[in-house]
Amino acid sequence: MCQTFGITALGETVESWTLENEFLTAEVLTYGAALRRLVFGGVDVVLGYDTLSEYERNDGFFGATVGRVCNRIGGASFGLNGKTYPLAKNDGENHLHGGVRGFDKYIWAAEPLEDGLRLRRLSPDGEEGYPGTLAVSVTYRLAGESLRIEYEAESDADTLCSLTNHSYFNLNGGGTAIAHTLALAAERYLETSPGCLPTGRALPVAGTPFDFRAAKAVGRDIDTAAEQLRLVNGYDHHFCVDGAGLRRAAVLRGDSSGIAMTMDTTSPGVQLYTANWLSRRGGKNGAVYEPRCAVCLEPQFPPDAVHHPDFPQPLLRRGEVYRHCTVYSFSK
Repeated sequence: MCQTFGITALGETVESWTLENEFLTAEVLTYGAALRRLVFGGVDVVLGYDTLSEYERNDGFFGATVGRVCNRIGGASFGLNGKTYPLAKNDGENHLHGGVRGFDKYIWAAEPLEDGLRLRRLSPDGEEGYPGTLAVSVTYRLAGESLRIEYEAESDADTLCSLTNHSYFNLNGGGTAIAHTLALAAERYLETSPGCLPTGRALPVAGTPFDFRAAKAVGRDIDTAAEQLRLVNGYDHHFCVDGAGLRRAAVLRGDSSGIAMTMDTTSPGVQLYTANWLSRRGGKNGAVYEPRCAVCLEPQFPPDAVHHPDFPQPLLRRGEVYRHCTVYSFSK
């Protein structure tokens, strides 16, 4: 089902598409190819806004498709094929989530499918500083109790590409998320600097507050004296997911709802973010979003990978196809 969600400040029409099966209802906006609503067992498990104007002002990337490169690039520049490419600075001296106007601030063209919805856009050469014209698609599919998000991209020149979905999950449907339990299939995490850039060191999680190999409450260790947690007021760190291909990366469980969500992904890692910087922000249906009211699990390449040759690289060569997918499955 498609209906008009609103008109942007530029006079563009934004559509809302609803996908539904016996178990799940998903609402996707053409603005930012964003997941606005995801309902399982009568509970809307993602944060969002009621109006388009709130999404236009949104600096939290609620449910959005983020690119051309998600997370941070230090110094807002990178080198490729002997040339330096300056990027838009929108996080101090750094480049964050694709720049001043990343993929989350554009309207995508929607194509309904039998089992889902495909959204496309063409990112022109030079957009936010990136080389190459990038043709990108994001496909949302429902299958049983699972939502599958598929990403594809091709460029007419060598470029960078690392796409993610920035949904904020609260499996209780509201309130704090610190009592949610979380398990991550990660033996290592990336140490971060005060500027939220990786230092280059992948550290073992064993014996640290970053050990989620066995499920524990998200908030169990969040307020410990660990310097890494104090730097960002909680978790905002990249975890190196074990294995390759489509495999289990995370299991999140609501403490009061009993809803469990597994997340499988092909991406090399996951950014765990505990909504540390939300501050009494109005949300859907009169909700007020506070710090730590949700958990973001963002599948992606490591942040600032272009400046760390030992990291998996988000390099997309001309003629190659970028393909990644993430599957969110629910049970109770």
